[in-house]
Amino acid sequence: MSASAAPAQAAPTAPDPCPEQVDALAAKLADYLPPEQIARVRAAYVMGAHAHDGQVRKSGEAYITHPVAVAGILAELRVDWETLCAAILHDTLEDTPLPRNEIVQAFGEPVAALVDAVTKLDKIRFASRQEAAAESFRKMMLAMATDLRVILIKLSDRLHNMRTLDSMADESRRRIARETLEIYAPIAQRLGMNKFKAELQDLGFKALHPRRYAVIARRLASQPVMRREAMTTIEAKIAQRLSMEGLPFRIVGRVKSPWSIYSKMRSEHKTLEQVLDVFGFRVVVQRVMQCYHALGAVHALYKPLEARFRDFIAIPKANGYQSLHTVLFSTHGSPIEVQIRTEEMDMIAERGIAAHWAYKANTQATGASSAQARAQDWIRGLMTSEQSVTSSSLEFVENVKVDLFPAEVYLFTPKGDILALPRNATALDFAYAVHTSIGDRAVTARVDKKMVPLHTRLQSGQNVEIVTAPSAAPRPQWLEFVVTSKARTAIRSNLKKLQHEDAVSLGHRMLDRALEGLESSLERVSGKRIEKYLTEHRYPRLEALLADIALGNRMPAQVAQSLVAAKAGASAPASPERLLINGSERGVLTFATCCHPLPGDPIMGYLSAGKGIVVHRRDCPNVEAFARTPERCLVMDWDRDVKGDFLVAVRVEVDNRPGALAQVAAAIAESDSNIDSVEYRERDVNLSIMEFGIEVRDVDHLAEVMRRVRRLQVVHVVRRL
Repeated sequence: MSASAAPAQAAPTAPDPCPEQVDALAAKLADYLPPEQIARVRAAYVMGAHAHDGQVRKSGEAYITHPVAVAGILAELRVDWETLCAAILHDTLEDTPLPRNEIVQAFGEPVAALVDAVTKLDKIRFASRQEAAAESFRKMMLAMATDLRVILIKLSDRLHNMRTLDSMADESRRRIARETLEIYAPIAQRLGMNKFKAELQDLGFKALHPRRYAVIARRLASQPVMRREAMTTIEAKIAQRLSMEGLPFRIVGRVKSPWSIYSKMRSEHKTLEQVLDVFGFRVVVQRVMQCYHALGAVHALYKPLEARFRDFIAIPKANGYQSLHTVLFSTHGSPIEVQIRTEEMDMIAERGIAAHWAYKANTQATGASSAQARAQDWIRGLMTSEQSVTSSSLEFVENVKVDLFPAEVYLFTPKGDILALPRNATALDFAYAVHTSIGDRAVTARVDKKMVPLHTRLQSGQNVEIVTAPSAAPRPQWLEFVVTSKARTAIRSNLKKLQHEDAVSLGHRMLDRALEGLESSLERVSGKRIEKYLTEHRYPRLEALLADIALGNRMPAQVAQSLVAAKAGASAPASPERLLINGSERGVLTFATCCHPLPGDPIMGYLSAGKGIVVHRRDCPNVEAFARTPERCLVMDWDRDVKGDFLVAVRVEVDNRPGALAQVAAAIAESDSNIDSVEYRERDVNLSIMEFGIEVRDVDHLAEVMRRVRRLQVVHVVRRL
């Protein structure tokens, strides 16, 4: 049956536990839905009431009262009938025996798909409650990428659950409140649904910190008479000034919520009295140009506070929010925060993506459509990044949390386009925001025409240009400073790809060395023999076997013997050819931290399962233990062309006097070496012993660094560890 067909007439009758609630819902819907669509919503109620018959909430109410209340919240957003039906049935697939095909037959596939998207994954076994919640959240985000109505239902469901949280046990109440503050309220904010966000935050705050909430709420309820009189006086003066300018306007006094007050106290280290000592007003006009006219009027009335003006009309926030923000000096000694916007901007500021349905019949729906487009771009961006790299659901949720920063910076591309990024975003985050390929090949950046490193934090209004190079590639260190989920997942994906390519190349060389010991080579082994080995050991292709060899999961000598059908007792010659490395294989090579091998040191390799080859100096104290498993030991040496810098540990004994550390650090820097770490090992009245982790090219470079340090008058001993 199609989505537009009438509901099935054979729906079973059920007790009617909340007739008044359903009638109130129908009355709300009568304002904007035709009678036949209201009838479908009533039919969904009948089906839901029958499915939930006998089920009760923790509060003792019939369970159906919850989904009907969720539909009531959505009705205030004037959503379509399909969303309302899905809201009423949103728990049926999870908590009742109602089959999905009955929903399809009665209301169509779109309603069933919405119900399915909102349904949790509780029937699947997960390692922990956190993993189950995370997987449910990932499923919801996937559904949101195609239909934003999913998040409207989920946020309304969460809002009603928060309104009725008192009946839950203390531990459950705190867990749900924390999840609401960390995930759902920020999502509502990211989607521009400020009305939802504010209530979710206050209810979460009340449940998580009831005493703190009570103190602030009492203080708000008992505002002194002088403050109320000052608010009225300021409002009257602003209204008078706007009237004199001939502007049609609506002015509203803004009252801070308990959560916003508490957040400001924490973030700005202010007292309750300091936070409350701010007057706030919202001025709503008809057209965009009237916003700027009104701004001039209030600036003529009260002097503006320098550097506190923000134009979110010219540069909207990422969630579509538009408004002018200014802070004024008042004659009462307290700052006045004023927001100026149009009616459409005000609607979008309150409802965000949900404003689309309220404006559906209105020709001025451009702002609402824009908010939806921005929201879908954000969600699709998250899902594209998430699908490009294999990650756990918990990791995905953490990535989404990172992307939900409330504060943003607005940056300009060289072409004048505007990009919004989270607070503390770096030049590398900007590169990945422009395009993944730009981020992968980034080497440095120009910020306001000045060269800066990729880890530079960006500020609003800066012009950013990324300098790329064809040979550049992502580095593991990049993960330490990027903040956006797109950058993080793209870097991880690329590193895994590079690691696999390195592993295949190194595994090929290792297997070839082992085959040479048996007077053969990979090219001389027949294709049938290779295919038989791959099938027997369940490898989909040769590359997977080669990667497993490099990662230490297969011994190259054993694989070589199997491929040439050698006897179990066969062995390689006494002097096998050395495996040469040049340092570019770091995706599958690990340089041991116990001895820090450098190019120029005699080295050997040890195959560690899952880690690949661990490279040690031949004089490392651990080599003796490795001799017990000779099949895992590799004869290795450095190639002629060695690339990159290598970490080494150096111990320095110096006079314990001010400036000694600075002198040593300067000498290391003058030797073209980077300091990775420094730590005091011992310290007394006369002597300090420090250990430096420094990066050098080879043993000759290390010798030069040590010579420079040794020349310092404050230095007694320098030695490599």
